[in-house]
Amino acid sequence: MAAEGGGKEMNEIKTQFTTREGLYKLLSHSEYSRPNRVPFNSQGSNPVKVSFVNVNDQSGNGDRICFNVGRELYFYIYKGVRKAADLSKPIDKRIYKGTQPTCHDFNHLTATAESVSLLVGFSAGQVQLIDPVKKETSKLFNEERLIDKSRVTCVKWVPGSESLFLVAHSSGNMYLYNVEHTCGTTAPHYQLLKQGENFAVHTCKSKSTRNPLLKWTVGEGALNEFAFSPDGKFLACVSQDGFLRVFNFDSVELHGTMKSYFGGLLCVCWSPDGKYIVTGGEDDLVTVWSFVDCRVIARGQGHKSWVSVVAFDPNTTSVEESDPMEFSGSDEDFQELISFGRDRANSTQSRLSKRNSTDSRPVSVTYRFGSVGQDTQLCLWDLTEDILFPHQPLSRTRTHTNVMNATSPPAGSGGSNPGTNGNSVTTPGNSIPPPLPRSNSLPHSAVSNTGSKSSVDSAIASGVSKFATLSIHDRKERHHDKDHKRNHSMGHISSKSSDKLNIVTKKTDPAKTLGTPLCPRMEDVPLLEPLICKKIAHERLTVLIFLEDCIVTACQEGFICTWARPGKVK
Repeated sequence: MAAEGGGKEMNEIKTQFTTREGLYKLLSHSEYSRPNRVPFNSQGSNPVKVSFVNVNDQSGNGDRICFNVGRELYFYIYKGVRKAADLSKPIDKRIYKGTQPTCHDFNHLTATAESVSLLVGFSAGQVQLIDPVKKETSKLFNEERLIDKSRVTCVKWVPGSESLFLVAHSSGNMYLYNVEHTCGTTAPHYQLLKQGENFAVHTCKSKSTRNPLLKWTVGEGALNEFAFSPDGKFLACVSQDGFLRVFNFDSVELHGTMKSYFGGLLCVCWSPDGKYIVTGGEDDLVTVWSFVDCRVIARGQGHKSWVSVVAFDPNTTSVEESDPMEFSGSDEDFQELISFGRDRANSTQSRLSKRNSTDSRPVSVTYRFGSVGQDTQLCLWDLTEDILFPHQPLSRTRTHTNVMNATSPPAGSGGSNPGTNGNSVTTPGNSIPPPLPRSNSLPHSAVSNTGSKSSVDSAIASGVSKFATLSIHDRKERHHDKDHKRNHSMGHISSKSSDKLNIVTKKTDPAKTLGTPLCPRMEDVPLLEPLICKKIAHERLTVLIFLEDCIVTACQEGFICTWARPGKVK
C-alpha cells in the first residue's frame, strides 16, 4: 500500500522526530563507528551491539562506550550530546581471528576510572573477561569449547554480584559462571537439580568447585536473550520456540509463560518497576506481558519486519492529574504507580509525594518504551492507564505532562508525526497545560485485571550468591498446575534431543495454543499503535538504549547514533 508522498518518502532517512515532549534530533557529530567511518559489510556477521558504563570520572566525562563491528571491538570515551566524537583515539581496540564478538556487558559495581570489568561473548562459544582501561585480558571461559560449542547470544553480570555472570547460547542452554573459578580441562558432568515444564537445571559434578556452577536448558531452539528484573530476583528468557519464560532466579522456579503469535521471540525487557515485560520477535509485534497477572495485556503493531530490540525509557513519563473521587485503586496501588523511574524521577516523585495534602490529586503513570527492527524503523510506544487498568474510570480533568530531566519546552508541534496531536506541551512551571491524548491504543475488548500485588522490592536479590555453594538443594520444590504447553515455533525449529537432560517434551499443534491465555488472539487484547514510527537507518537496527539526555541507536552498518532529547542541546 502506497504511503503519502510516494516511495521517496518511504525511503527517506529521518534525522529528527517529535513526540508530545518535544523534538528529538540526530547529532551527526556524535556518531561513533570504526575510525575510518567506512560502512561495514554486514553480510554474514553478528549484530552490532553497544554497552555503556559510567566510571565516575571527576572530569565529568565518566561515560564509556563499547561496541563490536565484525571482528573488531572498540572502547571509547562517550561524550554524548556534549562534544563531537574523536574516533581517532579509542581507549582500546581489539581485532579477533577465527571468531567474532557477539555481545558484551560491563560490571557497573566494580567500574572505576582506573579499571572496568567487561565480559565479551563470541560466535564460537567462548567468553572473555577483559579490562579495556588497563588493556588487559584477565580470563577466557569455555576456551576449549568443552562446555558449549554454539554461539553466545547474551551475556550479563548477575545484578549485585562482582563475580557471577550468566551466559546464553544458541544451543538453548544458559550457564552460570564465577570469575574466580576455572572451567576444567575435561567436559563437565552434570547432575539434575530441578526440572519443570520445558526446562531443566543441572549442577556441575566435580570434586572441586569449577565452572559452570549451573546449566539451564530452556525450551527448544536458540535462547535468544534474557533480562534480569530490576531487583535481580527474576529472570525473563525468550527463545526461538516463541516462548517467554520468567523464572525466580534464586529458587529456580518458573513464574509464568507466554507464547508469541508466531515465530521466535528475539528480545525482552522489563519495565523500570518490574511490573511489565515487553517482548519482540519474528511476528513483527511487540507484546506486553503483566508480571503480576501472568498474562498478555496488549500487543503493538507498527513494524514491517522482525523486532530486534525492545527497551523501556525510565526517563520519560506522563503524570496525569485526576479528580480524587475518580481514583479507584488503594493507597498501596497508588504508591506502586509512582515508584518507577527511581533515581532519575526525583523531580516528579517529590511532586507526587504531596498526595496526602488537602489540595493534591491522585496521579497515574504512562510507561514509555521503544523498539527497533530489521525494517530499519524506530517505534516509540506509550502504555497508558486505559490498557493497564481497563475498568478504572478515566479522568475528565486537566492533564499535566512532566518529562523527567527535561529543561525546556519542546520545539515544534509534531503535526506530521503519527500518534501526536500537534499540541505544544508546557513544563511543570506553567499553570494551564493543554490536554493530551489519553492513549494511542485501540482496545478491541475489555481485559480483566486482578489487581496489583505488593511492589517488587528494589534491593538486590540477597540469595543470588547462594548458587556458588549450591544450597538450592535444600529448597522445597513447588509444582505448578498451569496449562502452559510446549509448542513448536512457526519460525526456525531445532530438532535438539533432550533425552540426556530428562526433560519431558510436550509437542502441541500451534493452532491449539492460539486463543488460549498462553497466546490470545489479536482481537482478544488491546492493540497499541506507535507514537512515532520512523525509518532511521539504511541497514537493520540492532541497538536501542535510553540514556538521561539522549537515545542511542545502532545499525548493522556499524554506525552508533545519538539522538538528543528535547532541550538537551541548543
